[in-house]
Amino acid sequence: MSHYKVAIIGSGPAGLTAAIYASRANLQPLVLEGMQPGGQLTITTDVENFPGFPEGIMGPELMERFRAQAQRFGAETKFEMVESVNLETRPFQITTNNASYTADTVIISTGATAKLLGLPQEDALMGRGVSACATCDGFFYGGKEIAVVGGGDSALEEATFLTKFASKVHIIHRRDEFRASKIMAQRAMDHEKINIIWNTVVEDIEGNPEDGIKGLILKDTQSGDVRNMPIEGLFVAIGHKPNSELFAPLIDTDDVGYIITKPDSTATNVDGVFACGDVQDSKYRQAVTAAGSGCMAALEAEHYLSNHEG
Repeated sequence: MSHYKVAIIGSGPAGLTAAIYASRANLQPLVLEGMQPGGQLTITTDVENFPGFPEGIMGPELMERFRAQAQRFGAETKFEMVESVNLETRPFQITTNNASYTADTVIISTGATAKLLGLPQEDALMGRGVSACATCDGFFYGGKEIAVVGGGDSALEEATFLTKFASKVHIIHRRDEFRASKIMAQRAMDHEKINIIWNTVVEDIEGNPEDGIKGLILKDTQSGDVRNMPIEGLFVAIGHKPNSELFAPLIDTDDVGYIITKPDSTATNVDGVFACGDVQDSKYRQAVTAAGSGCMAALEAEHYLSNHEG
């Protein structure tokens, strides 16, 4: 097939949940899985906050189950990277690195990418001592000494949240004042478990994927002094970048790039195009909320198709 009623771009919890619901509605959706099939959960080790898995589940296994469930009901999944999308024609046109497709509706579920520090060890240690999600991974650091890099509201929120588990949380910030709101900054500075390290950047991470993190190499931005700090976990909280460039300039986004959807809906400003998951959610960024919005997108696409048949 080259024409589909529903084309889903992205294959994280949002995209594959959309595929489950769309396929159960006999819409036989196409899922274009992209460069990272399964989304950010494929670089997560234990997932313990997704309902239905009281003992936890490995991120890649969870996404494989999502995929198998979608395929069971008739979703067609392809390991292809979308290179361009034409949303000005009807049906919509999608070009990948391997083929071209047309679709009556498009569900965008391309997710967001956590901004990282760019250190050599970072990718190898992701999920093995390095994390970009305190809510996802904080539980694993009970009684441990950890660090959070960042100076905005999200960094201070994560640091404060992590005090529920860690014995000590060091906030490493490259400047001498936070860009976060005053109330968040004060809350962090007043917390007995939080230590703030000003004018400092992380130069390197000591550790390996087998044994985890042993420490950080820190550099003072003013004096240039370099020192080692023993640590067992590093949370990078310097922001996320929504993967929405492919759809510019036709799809409306906010000033950061998150796709704007209509109130209480996944509908975008283009009729027949829906967005779900982290590409339009700058607030929660959880697998379960992404899955919920994927359900919404599929139901709305089904409703749209039923009103536009013929």
